[in-house]
Amino acid sequence: MNITKGDVQELRRRLKKTECTFGRLCGCYVNSGKQIVTKFTEQFSELEEDEYYKYLEIAKKTFSGTLGANLLELEFDRSDSGIEHQKYLLTLKDSKLANEELLDRLYEQVIEEYSYPGNYLIVVYHDVYDVPSKATSGEDQDESTELYAYCVCAVCPVELAKPALGYKEDENRIGARERDWVVGLPDLGFVYPAFANRGSDVNAVMYYVKTGRPSHPEFIENVLGCVAQRTAAEDKLAFKNVVHDAFGEDEEQADAAFFQMQKTISAMVAEREEDESLPPVELTAEAVSGLATEAEVPDEVRAQIEKSYEQVFGDQPPQAHNVLDSRLVEEGTVKAHTAALEQKVAVLQQELAHQAANATDTDEDDVPWETGTVIDVRMPQERAVNVHTEVVEGQKCLVIPLTGDESARINGVEVE
Repeated sequence: MNITKGDVQELRRRLKKTECTFGRLCGCYVNSGKQIVTKFTEQFSELEEDEYYKYLEIAKKTFSGTLGANLLELEFDRSDSGIEHQKYLLTLKDSKLANEELLDRLYEQVIEEYSYPGNYLIVVYHDVYDVPSKATSGEDQDESTELYAYCVCAVCPVELAKPALGYKEDENRIGARERDWVVGLPDLGFVYPAFANRGSDVNAVMYYVKTGRPSHPEFIENVLGCVAQRTAAEDKLAFKNVVHDAFGEDEEQADAAFFQMQKTISAMVAEREEDESLPPVELTAEAVSGLATEAEVPDEVRAQIEKSYEQVFGDQPPQAHNVLDSRLVEEGTVKAHTAALEQKVAVLQQELAHQAANATDTDEDDVPWETGTVIDVRMPQERAVNVHTEVVEGQKCLVIPLTGDESARINGVEVE
């Protein structure tokens, strides 16, 4: 991967009114029947203030997310089709969105490949970033290293506003508000050329997918001409299915094995996070087989996991953090800790019950005083029969006969 977190942040930081240099803004509104309702072209700097910030927010969202998770670096397919798509995107970028035919081609391709049942907006931006050079201290210098010209495309669902009450000024009353169509934040989008190592990479596309949404492989392949990739959410689900399917209908064992494998993956990822010099862990089929062995998975099931994993992921094994289900590990660890505590409490309760059952209960008749402090004396039953109360010098006493050389201790202190 050539795009770095710093590259993404550098572009994203510029998306504010004081630094944004977007030139032309184009787009079209598509209805649920896949028909273009309207098209528009604007100079970004001439937009009304409210519109300016809304369109800026849409563009900024296309640069958000986590690299390798929902922000993917795509490479062009080296087939004739992939090369043709790359040439088209370069031509579109070089036209600065002034060629209507090139824009229409993009709209048509998006409409053909984007699977969405409702209305949506396609927005395309053009920008030229005068990339400043970096001083040895890391601060920006005035001198430019290159001009980075690029296009941003965002596809945004448009939904009907929810019913609500509002103040109707012309009628001076509270009534139902008129519902209108509202443009949401992007479902997907892309930046071409990619900004990698603070420069233009015409051989790559930075592709954005809303977190939790599918990657739309048909869009990647047929609109961009790139090799499809999974998002982290798709990697995670595919990995889980591989493990569970190998166990067949034994869901309990599948859940237990999957949890143990996730715990090991969590430790591997944590180690890399502590030491940034270590490269990310790539989960090959062989590595997953090792995880299964460590989780004490039966050999035949482990072999099936390795085989299925190889078929699903092929020569593009995911990184460990992409298949890690942190919530599952956390919840499972808490449950295991709670269960261990409950087991300890149960054992203690059994011990207390056992001690109570074996203890000699003090009979009310054996209590030497009717009220006040109770002195509890324990001894074998054959000796207890000789214990009695007696008044000595006007004081009621408990008398325990001693024979031979016997002695007595109270609270560990010998009685003379």
